[in-house]
Amino acid sequence: MADGKEDPAVFTSTSLPSDPRLLATVTNAYLGTRVYRDILHVNGVYNGAVGDTHRADIPSPVNVRMMVPGADSLAETFTLNTRMGTFSHMLQSTDYTATHQIYAHHSLVHLMAFSITIRRSAHTTQPITVQLQTPFVPKSQDLDLNQGPDFQGAHYIYGKTLVPEVEGGPSPTVHMLWTPTPHALTLHGEEWERSWEFLTAVAESEEEAKRSYSEGLALIAAGSLHSSHAHAWATLWRGCCIDLDGPLPLRQAVYGCLYYLLSAIPPRGNLGFLFHGISPGGLSNGTQGEDYWGHVFWDQDTWMFPNILLFYPEAARAILEYRIRMLEGALRNAQEQGYKGAKFPWESAATGREVCPEEIYGAQEIHVTGDVLMAFEQYYCTTQDQKLFREDGGWKLVGAVAQYWCSRMVWSEEEQCYHIKGVMPPDEYHYRVDNSVYTNAVAQRSLNFAADIARDFLIPVPEEWVDCAKKVKVPFDAEKKYHPEYDGYSPGEPVKQADVVLLGFPLMHPMSSEVRRNDLEMYEPVTELDGPAMTWSMFAVGWLELKEVQRAQSQLNKCFSNITEPFKIWVENSDGSGAVNFLTGMGGFLQAVLFGYTGFRITKTSLRFNPAFPDDINKLKVTGVSYFGNKIQFTITKKEIRIKVTEFPQDAPASPLEAVLEESGQRFPLREG
Repeated sequence: MADGKEDPAVFTSTSLPSDPRLLATVTNAYLGTRVYRDILHVNGVYNGAVGDTHRADIPSPVNVRMMVPGADSLAETFTLNTRMGTFSHMLQSTDYTATHQIYAHHSLVHLMAFSITIRRSAHTTQPITVQLQTPFVPKSQDLDLNQGPDFQGAHYIYGKTLVPEVEGGPSPTVHMLWTPTPHALTLHGEEWERSWEFLTAVAESEEEAKRSYSEGLALIAAGSLHSSHAHAWATLWRGCCIDLDGPLPLRQAVYGCLYYLLSAIPPRGNLGFLFHGISPGGLSNGTQGEDYWGHVFWDQDTWMFPNILLFYPEAARAILEYRIRMLEGALRNAQEQGYKGAKFPWESAATGREVCPEEIYGAQEIHVTGDVLMAFEQYYCTTQDQKLFREDGGWKLVGAVAQYWCSRMVWSEEEQCYHIKGVMPPDEYHYRVDNSVYTNAVAQRSLNFAADIARDFLIPVPEEWVDCAKKVKVPFDAEKKYHPEYDGYSPGEPVKQADVVLLGFPLMHPMSSEVRRNDLEMYEPVTELDGPAMTWSMFAVGWLELKEVQRAQSQLNKCFSNITEPFKIWVENSDGSGAVNFLTGMGGFLQAVLFGYTGFRITKTSLRFNPAFPDDINKLKVTGVSYFGNKIQFTITKKEIRIKVTEFPQDAPASPLEAVLEESGQRFPLREG
């Protein structure tokens, strides 16, 4: 490995951060917590009405701290091992080692667990005792909790959330079983080593909670509870990896981002629960007043989704299925604002109704509806999964979004084009503006995709879709050759975050490299330096497109001020404010590596690549890229690109994939291996 032998995927420290928000998280697609936190959260379980709805706090039995009082000269380490999805705390003396491991089981998503292992390292026969601090109290401000009878040695509580999101909306019941934790554990004189394992099972039915708990007990009896979890993580990493021969901080950042993002995605195979999307701070956060209450934004569809799609299309599909299930709410949102079709909420929770506490965003930040559809388009181009659209509700959603955009446009006699008025662009410093260039371009892209998919399915394309797409205004200053952010934007006006630069990527709005450069140069100096963490990644992608690698790197380096030590938790803003465990920033950063350094672009007809990376990176290996059911490995150095197909789809078409060199038109068929 470059930079000595340090493993870039293992983060170790002799102390914990002073701010508990920056502690490592252990989550899977269904359960999540921060280590040493008194609450955990369950996917899709919210409490509170409309803007007050937030992830329901559930008391956490895994909030246990190991200590040995009165012991001198104990070496103490805290480690997050992202390869195994496990947090551990180790106390070491000359006589023994005590290790406390905490994890959310990746494949058995209803389980969280911790273990304590004491092992002698010298020939002493004294008993060794560790104390366990367990501040657990079975109470919640969000659930009406009741105690049930013990089950297979576990305590049992259950209860409903108190207030539904909207009248008649879901009020789920949570069932929890956990192994009681003693105050102390002792390794007796005649024992050399011993482990104790503690389980927590959480589900929305008593039957599922008990089934999961029993399954966990059986694995403990077989000695394979933790190894089955570590195996699930190893499989996950095998299917998706970004290996860089470059600076250690960059490699650590990539592993950290992948770990926190992969923690949030559903495991492969039958889920057995409905996946409720990914909020900016993930499942470990989102209690009332924190991390946007655990609501789902465009952060999921624009910033996190492309990375997930490239590696795990099945998990990407689960995200789209969440949006399809929320369609009823989106249709209601549009109707309430006087429009047709479906308007996705700026903030979404359990129903798809708008749950943003401040009305202005829900009313004006409408680009989110186009962002949702762009995720569907990227998915379709990458998988050709027609079933999602024909049978599983995707086409209804596509049509409803197209209808919304048409009803949201007004014809301007003067300019002879359609306008979209009174919006807030991604740059939230400005509101009630007309023709936000990003909003209009994403609306145009929605309509073009809707028409394309209708043609693919031999469905007649409504005239209105074609007309609105062709004639919607996308502001452009022909004299200065750049895109003004909206009608009346004057150059030099401060901008909160990446906005116009998103036209180049991910929108891939057609423009010359001169215009692309002008947009970057116009907005880079006026964009808020302490703004949200994903901004600079998108400037980096733009400069990499133009092969200005050092300029790109200086933008990407700004992201490092949002990464905290020692567990690589991202904060939304570099001054530490905003959301923590900010998956949105991590998603942007990964896109800069995955789509920037490699130049990957998902288009209607191909997966394009055009690499560019800075001097201090010698090699980039991306394993597990999914395209049309194939798994592909790209190895890129400054001199060559190697492409290897590692897996073919079961029902492989007769014609294999081809690599095409754009400049010469040379074609290379890619057969397995």
